[in-house]
Amino acid sequence: MKPRQTGLKKGLTNYGDQGFSLFLRKAFIKGAGYTDQALERPVVGIVNTGSSYNPCHGNAPQLIEAVKRGVMLAGGLPMDFPTISIHESFSAPTSMYLRNLMSMDTEEMVRAQPMDAVVLIGGCDKTVPAQLMGAASAGIPSIQLITGSMLTGSHRGERVGACTDCRRYWGKYRAEEIDAEDIAEVNNQLVASVGTCSVMGTASTMACIAEAMGMTVPGGASPPAVTADRIRVAEETGAQAVQMAHDGLTIDKILTPAAFENAMRVLLAIGGSTNGIVHLTAIAGRMGLEIDLDALDRMGRETPVLLDLKPSGKHYMEDFHHAGGMATLLRELKPLLRLEALTVTGRTLGEEIERAGAGFPQDVVRPAANPIYPQGGIAVLRGNLAPGGAIIKQSAADARLMEHEGRAVVFENVEDMATRIDSDALDVNADDILVLKNIGPKGAPGMPEAGYIPIPRKLARAGVKDIVRISDGRMSGTAFGTIVLHVTPESAIGGPLAYVQNGDRIRLSVANREIALLVADEELARRVQETPVVIPSAGRGYAKLFLDTVTQADQGVDFDFLRAVKMVGKAPDRG
Repeated sequence: MKPRQTGLKKGLTNYGDQGFSLFLRKAFIKGAGYTDQALERPVVGIVNTGSSYNPCHGNAPQLIEAVKRGVMLAGGLPMDFPTISIHESFSAPTSMYLRNLMSMDTEEMVRAQPMDAVVLIGGCDKTVPAQLMGAASAGIPSIQLITGSMLTGSHRGERVGACTDCRRYWGKYRAEEIDAEDIAEVNNQLVASVGTCSVMGTASTMACIAEAMGMTVPGGASPPAVTADRIRVAEETGAQAVQMAHDGLTIDKILTPAAFENAMRVLLAIGGSTNGIVHLTAIAGRMGLEIDLDALDRMGRETPVLLDLKPSGKHYMEDFHHAGGMATLLRELKPLLRLEALTVTGRTLGEEIERAGAGFPQDVVRPAANPIYPQGGIAVLRGNLAPGGAIIKQSAADARLMEHEGRAVVFENVEDMATRIDSDALDVNADDILVLKNIGPKGAPGMPEAGYIPIPRKLARAGVKDIVRISDGRMSGTAFGTIVLHVTPESAIGGPLAYVQNGDRIRLSVANREIALLVADEELARRVQETPVVIPSAGRGYAKLFLDTVTQADQGVDFDFLRAVKMVGKAPDRG
């Protein structure tokens, strides 16, 4: 058996002479001032996703230095290198469109360069899933370092933070409850520091999920970006990466069905972003695992929302950190977790919970006997409108609308919605159901977060705060409302949503997990025959790659050729 190559000997460039390849590599790296003694150490790659366009990663330079310190203290050689950096608000048409590209960049740079382990530095919504997807495919020892959440600000004595409060204040502005001066003033306070959104949006959700899956050091999810705690986590992460390299603790030993089950359990208990399902599905697909949405729904019926964080509750991420972070939550969830799941420390999740101690009194993580919401934050819906499934964040919805039948008010695409949503001539009332088509993976493209359809201005002015909304797109984890998302198959490829017309009756029953279009099968068949769908395509470039190969939401919106060659199981892997 050929011995495993490590350090600078790993993945030599092909010049037809391996001895020369190593000689040349060492000659060039010595040009940077490295000694032979340094070059004999285990190499730990550090993914640098710092960017002026990405304030969520604004602390990346400090984190990299701390990781390097930890690597060197543990006897390794740190080597940082850049990859794509994606920010939610600075990516057109949507950050989701670029997530798979970032995953490819991460995977191929990890493969191409010699490293015995890799530290993945990410925080903004799509960066952590992209890195975990890429690392899962690359297969080497990998550890996630979260950039951390921003601090909260204050507006006229009220504590505020991105981005649930962004949406709340913008809703007030649209409803003409506040004026242009007010909205400009609060704009200066919503993001009080670098870091990710301070509520349970997608960034915080993925941070918690990463720790639940065992992919961060204990306590790695919650420290805010600008705190000493976050820097200490970074140093510890660097040291742990060296240990993982020594132990050969590859990512496949951590990302097991048990790890994904724990992630699903935590997603439900934190009232996490609906995007978490899409990302978990994509990461699992790289490991050859299918996420069982029906099992997720069954788990949701027995997993209450325990974390009192916006948008489902009232607190912010820094409060969660002060309350003990994930250790406090995992301790409360312990009877429902797969405690045998391995973590990056080489210990099991159960062992880490025990090492965290007994906890202390706090009011951010509720006891199971007194939850924020009695069931998991997310419910899976099925029916003739969504044969492949759809989801709703029930913990952030209006209880009065969870069982509802109404008349469809249809928008064919985002442009149609933008043109008509604020018109006083729009035929809409509070009992109607807004339907937005063509914002799925292929339709937009990139499945944008336009699923958070605004309340029509005429209704907002009348005091309407929520209305049932349905689309094949996504919404931000910071958003709230009675909103059905991820309708599969999407309308752009001929899913039933494509054939909904103004005036159709739609029934939503969260109790029955149903989303139904109340139109006869014969009528639907006639519409399909009369209005065939033209699937979007592109002539060249990344747009062509995306549209030709992207999968539906139930397969994680990944590229089909990036998923594992063979599916080997499901998560969870027990009934």
